[in-house]
Amino acid sequence: MNTLFDKIWDAHVVQNIEDGPTQLYIDRLYCHEVTSPQAFAGMRARGLKCFRPERIYCMPDHNTPTHDQDKPIQDPVSKAQVDTLAKNATDFGLTHFGMMDKRNGIIHVVGPERGLTLPGMTIVCGDSHTSTHGAMGAVAFGIGTSEVEMVMASQCVLQSRPKTMRITIDGKLGKGVTAKDVALYMMSKMTTGGATGYFVEYAGEAIRSLSMEGRLTLCNLSIEMGARGGMIAPDEVTFEYIKGREYAPKGEEWDKALAYWKTLKSDDDAEFDKEVRYDAADIQPMITYGTNPGMGIAVAEHIPQTAGMTDVEKASFEKSLKYMGFEPGEQLLGKKVDYVFLGACTNGRIEDFRAFASIVKGRRKADDIIAWLVPGSWMVDMQIREEGIDKILEEAGFEIRQPGCSACLAMNDDKIPAGKYSVSTSNRNFEGRQGPGARTLLASPLTAAAAAVTGVITDPRTLM
Repeated sequence: MNTLFDKIWDAHVVQNIEDGPTQLYIDRLYCHEVTSPQAFAGMRARGLKCFRPERIYCMPDHNTPTHDQDKPIQDPVSKAQVDTLAKNATDFGLTHFGMMDKRNGIIHVVGPERGLTLPGMTIVCGDSHTSTHGAMGAVAFGIGTSEVEMVMASQCVLQSRPKTMRITIDGKLGKGVTAKDVALYMMSKMTTGGATGYFVEYAGEAIRSLSMEGRLTLCNLSIEMGARGGMIAPDEVTFEYIKGREYAPKGEEWDKALAYWKTLKSDDDAEFDKEVRYDAADIQPMITYGTNPGMGIAVAEHIPQTAGMTDVEKASFEKSLKYMGFEPGEQLLGKKVDYVFLGACTNGRIEDFRAFASIVKGRRKADDIIAWLVPGSWMVDMQIREEGIDKILEEAGFEIRQPGCSACLAMNDDKIPAGKYSVSTSNRNFEGRQGPGARTLLASPLTAAAAAVTGVITDPRTLM
């Protein structure tokens, strides 16, 4: 009768507070430099130590520059945040992967690739995109700074139990359709509030066919539908991905873990609070045209008209289009763009670089495009070089930057200038997200690559 979510949640309940939240045990806390300083300050003020320091991993990612990481950070705010995290990790006896450490990168890329994120875990971080880790069959969600402090002090968090939703995608995905397109398609149908209050489990043939990287991308974007988190039941794809990784169980421990992980799936008769179904055949390469991730269309479609909208919806829609410099009914194909960004915790993994390279191979970067290609971690950077992807990209006129969150958010040097158009593989296209006045169009690595070599918005299928 139980869903996958129920099984993991119930196994971690310390106590239920009557008419109140659940005290939930947390297996892993990830800390980055932006949302942890106040939590550490609170711990100091109360004279507390971390209750289970071995379950906490720290690394800077939001503020790290993506060039000259071996030199001091120039921006004083970024430098203060990165230095403070290093000091806090030392003072509290926590594992810290600092800049230039080969285990550093974006926290939501490093966790899975190092085997720190495992099926059946509860995982939190002071970052909304913690939902990424649900792809491994974990219950993972973002928390606020006061809750980060709560987990440091007690290894528990107080949480209201969310409702459950299953989104099933039947059938096979078409040519050029990636996990990013699946997510943008769902958001265009459900809106950015369609899953509010729910924990989503993704199921169906199209989901099972996704690689681990694709699943991580999909779960990463769950939060953009308003969901508390997203998850996918672990299977052979998951187990194969985890095996042999640095922090993964070994030997007898592996056999024991695997036996447990194989029980982590929703029962056949499990009941969800809500069920949603989509047909994979309806999904095409997508792109956003507005200022929230739910404002998306198939790349060859036209921006919607305002007919049938309420006055409130119309006002919001028109404000968004005005910011973007677009008109209702306009087609985006052939529109000139200025920047292309490949990276972020959404699409900074090795598979994303393979996809990008598959389009640019034998072609050249468009002259007036500025392209920032940013690996999600030093491990991804190493894989790019081992596979010769760096050579393909360099021959096409691209350079690879150093790992970090980069142009996903305007917290480091990689900012898109005001009024410029950026085709971005990141997760948010809010006003000013990539820099004050920047205009962001979210898309997959394939669609980003197509824009990078043509200089305009292009259907990637025409280049495949």
